[in-house]
Amino acid sequence: MKYLVIAEKPSVSKSIAKVIGAYRQEDGYLEGGDCVVSWCLGHLAEYAAPEHYDERYENWRFEDLPILPVEWKMLVHNTKKPQFNVLRKLLRSKKFDYVVNACDAGREGEAIFRRVYALAGSKLPIKRLWISSMEDAAIQQGFENLKDGAAYDNLFAASECRAKADWLIGMNGTRAFTKKYGRKQTIGRVQTPTLAMLAERQTKIQNFVKEPYYKVELSGAGIVAASEQMAQEQDADTMQATCDGQCAVVGSIERKRIEKKPPKLYDLTTLQREANRYYGLTASQTLQALQELYEEKLVTYPRTDSQFVTEDMRKTVESLVLALDGAAADVSCVINNSKVTDHHAILPTMQGAKCDKVKLSETKQKILSLIIWKLVQAVQPPFIYEDVLVTVCCHGRNFTAKYKDVLQPGYTAKPVPFAEPEKDKDVPLPKKMEQGMVLPVVRAEKKQGFTSPPKVYTEDTLLSAMETAGNKEFEKDTEKKGLGTPATRAAILEKLVSSGYVERKGKQMIPTEDGVAAIRNIPDYLKSASMTAEWENDLLRMERGEIKPHDFMQGIHGLLDKMLADLRQIPTVAAAPYHNKVSVGNCPVCGNPVHESKLSFCCADRSCKFALWKESRYLANMRKTLDKKMAVDLLKKGRTHVKDFYSVKKDKTFAADLVMRVEEGRAQYSLEFPKAPMKTKT
Repeated sequence: MKYLVIAEKPSVSKSIAKVIGAYRQEDGYLEGGDCVVSWCLGHLAEYAAPEHYDERYENWRFEDLPILPVEWKMLVHNTKKPQFNVLRKLLRSKKFDYVVNACDAGREGEAIFRRVYALAGSKLPIKRLWISSMEDAAIQQGFENLKDGAAYDNLFAASECRAKADWLIGMNGTRAFTKKYGRKQTIGRVQTPTLAMLAERQTKIQNFVKEPYYKVELSGAGIVAASEQMAQEQDADTMQATCDGQCAVVGSIERKRIEKKPPKLYDLTTLQREANRYYGLTASQTLQALQELYEEKLVTYPRTDSQFVTEDMRKTVESLVLALDGAAADVSCVINNSKVTDHHAILPTMQGAKCDKVKLSETKQKILSLIIWKLVQAVQPPFIYEDVLVTVCCHGRNFTAKYKDVLQPGYTAKPVPFAEPEKDKDVPLPKKMEQGMVLPVVRAEKKQGFTSPPKVYTEDTLLSAMETAGNKEFEKDTEKKGLGTPATRAAILEKLVSSGYVERKGKQMIPTEDGVAAIRNIPDYLKSASMTAEWENDLLRMERGEIKPHDFMQGIHGLLDKMLADLRQIPTVAAAPYHNKVSVGNCPVCGNPVHESKLSFCCADRSCKFALWKESRYLANMRKTLDKKMAVDLLKKGRTHVKDFYSVKKDKTFAADLVMRVEEGRAQYSLEFPKAPMKTKT
């Protein structure tokens, strides 16, 4: 029997082809004796923009809403059409008995394959390769246990419902609020509640009024104890005068034994959070490095929400720990079949455990080292200590001191690789201390402090907030709560930055003035984390076959109806005109002047969606922002030469031409490398 295999990327296809014996390179695929392996180049097909349904949608008008496609149209990106044509020919070929979907084993991977399969009009029976590692043995085992493609119909249905919901909310909401309020306002099913959390925190910080408080610290014989906080400075002055230079007595010593279990293994979100906390890496950078490590067979599948492995992996994990730590360990604490759904926790592969990390980029070294560290740490003994609360009495006043007495360091003995050592905030217990002990002379000092505002979100704490958003609205046993999924949260954060609603300052994620203003006009139900989290939960129930796609989409349509009905009751705000703004060029879409704003170079016509964002995901990957000179060149010549792009993979700068093309009213970028002049012979 001859079969066709379609993977998500060329690199994955090559790894699969090597295992199943497809060595002959052809145009867009690899061929072997009984198999052909090809690839999708990621998302080949996407849902078409509104103007592809009707030309009138090229101009944004509130009265045209809602836009509700009866039959959804899929479009193949122009740059990917050659590869799609290869796939269409293969999928229509009668020489194959079946096709294997070898795209990433998750919701998006299922959608990538099914869309191409449908657009090609293929009738081939589908089988599914579902693996969590790109190691040769895992690939071989996966092909020996191929699943029936129909078993993943619900997964595909959930993926399509998510994409349709995002399209409907995004396209209709963005147009509705933009036209109603006279300024561009991007709306997103997950993006909007996330921005709302950031804006709410920023408002609390700006409105915070710090208030002073006072306390008195007592020190003597190696003991430092503090009073409770006092609002009145006069009370602190009285206490200081009463106790300074007097004797004190250790009144009580209370001990509480605490045993902390080792941390769980990494799921994607936890890894992204800790990579941000320790190294300042963005969620997107972590996911990109992790995906590359996966494709290089050094780690297991990245887009997982599980922090455990299954019982059948016990020997594998034991072997990994022995290879990494040089000692056997009981791995029972990381095994829990009931907590593993589609994929187990992120692990290093044996190849990753033995690889020469020096050959990896700095980012990938850090990510792989974190994954190795977490596995070794997770199987260590617990951290056991005693919290010690000491009460010191002086002239009828009580002062307390807190200490930590470590009995067993356990997993804390394993330091974080590459990270700066964390300063120990815990004060060690003095060696000589017992109840009734007299401190002959103590020194009393007044200390002043101030109440603190809420902390600015970092990418670490924002990912945590997204993961737990809306949890209080659910039953305790409800699975996978929160905004978005581990696979989509990084993209949401990048979109907020590229849209100009959020800016990064070091590790901090701070909403811009535009971001705060945009969220101000949006009703609470669109900003509700609990509602969006409930939808995410419905999608998971759909994967399990518990609800139908029609029921989910009815809820989305109901939300659109309510949103538009509410907006119709609000008077339309006239668009703010551009006064005294200097043009940097002409819009390639409508010909109007392009003006510079704080975050972008945008068309003067607010109904036109063309803009060159100063910060974009494409340029951020090369550590570059768009400046005025670059914008002028792009608008005039369609390209601009940049001397200092940065390559993460090679860890060095390089020069190239940034080339702009306009598709569906939006700027798309690519790189071209000028050819070196030919040397002439003399």
